Order: sequence, then structure tokens, then C-alpha cells
Amino acid sequence: MPALRSAAPVEAKAYSTFSAAVMSRKDGAVPLKTRELIAIGVALTTQCKACLKSHVAAAKQAGATEEEIAETTFVASALRAGAAYTHGFTAMRCFHEDD
Repeated sequence: MPALRSAAPVEAKAYSTFSAAVMSRKDGAVPLKTRELIAIGVALTTQCKACLKSHVAAAKQAGATEEEIAETTFVASALRAGAAYTHGFTAMRCFHEDD
């Protein structure tokens, strides 16, 4: 991380500022715990281990339960599977394009 930050300091600072504004806001319409659960769902679908580690810890600190994290896991799983299923429609269209 230090090498990336020092190689692109302006971009790294902008990213950190943006991320902090989105994830640490306590007065938003979406409660902090919910934002962290959303972040976990996204981290699961993008398979980002560093994101999982930080957002699970933040969600736990925001009051998320083990059950909420488990349900978030299955919501992400269903969406990931749904994406594969709907992309199957595209695969079938591609297969039949020459027909």
C-alpha cells in the first residue's frame, strides 16, 4: 500500500477522502451498519479479501450480528448466481445468432 500511495499521492488521497465520506457518515439516510453490510455483500461478489476483513470488522463495530453477516452472504450469493443465470440468456442468444 505505501508504494501505491507514494506513486499516486493525489489519487490515493482523493480515494481515501471519498471512501471515508461514504463509509463513516453517521447521519446519512442509510444507517452505518446497513452501509457496512452492503459493503460486505459487494466485497463477497468482487472477492476482495482486504475489503471483507475491514468491512466485517466495521460492521461488527456498528452492531451487526453474525446472523446479519450470514444473511448478507446468502443475498450476495443469490445475486451472483442470478447474474450467471441471466448471462446464460446472452450465451443462448450468441449460440443462436447464426441460425
